[in-house]
Amino acid sequence: MSTDRLKDKVIIVTGSGRSIGRGIAIRLASEGATVVTSSQTPANCGKVADEIKAAGGKAVSIPADVSKESDIQNLVDKTASQFGRLDVMVSNAGIALTKLAMETTAAEWNRIFQVNVLGTFLADTIAARQFIKQNTGGKIINCGSIASHSGFFGLPAYCSTKFAVRALTQSLARELAPKGITVNAYCPGVVDTDMWEEIDRDMTPMLGLSGKGAAKEAFRKQIALGRLQYPEDVAALVAFLASKDADYITGQAIITDGGIVMV
Repeated sequence: MSTDRLKDKVIIVTGSGRSIGRGIAIRLASEGATVVTSSQTPANCGKVADEIKAAGGKAVSIPADVSKESDIQNLVDKTASQFGRLDVMVSNAGIALTKLAMETTAAEWNRIFQVNVLGTFLADTIAARQFIKQNTGGKIINCGSIASHSGFFGLPAYCSTKFAVRALTQSLARELAPKGITVNAYCPGVVDTDMWEEIDRDMTPMLGLSGKGAAKEAFRKQIALGRLQYPEDVAALVAFLASKDADYITGQAIITDGGIVMV
């Protein structure tokens, strides 16, 4: 798809060096946005920015570790300095942990919260300060999950972080609405990405199954539309939320999962 729906919009996508983040960055650029790709690994986000430019889009890469306040401040400051503004923050970066609660260490718990929750909080609030400084309003779009709406076996730490992201999304939406800033979240299901390869590897024996892809297939059977999700499916929702079409939507955590969790 190629439109001008996001023409002149400057958008940061954290965690956009691969998988869902890459798909989002490419879709936003295809709709006319100037995309700032960012990930902890410079080579990865740089490759995605080059891919966008090779296709005729506009992109630069600025590496950042979302769990470090100085990195996110640098990401937003450099973006605003180079392009004169920031319009949308897509806080996509996140990690998974497939492990029973009784086997999860405090260090593992703290690490996933540091990335998924603190990282989202930092990206959201630092972007919001830039929007307020510009006096332009803006959009914050967070990466939730079906795990923001329902607790899943074997994913207690991950689900806890995604419930927290949903709560943060709602609370910030109320706080920032008077400033003309909307805050929403997209909530994917079983996306055929590297993360789900890792979940499948660890979840399969936990479910008493065997063989590569067994856990993924068990989850696929729960999808009403009958197929796994692709990054492009998620990116379509994010592009809508980034557009003017979503100006009257805020505080929502919208499920895009093919029909697993229905609320």
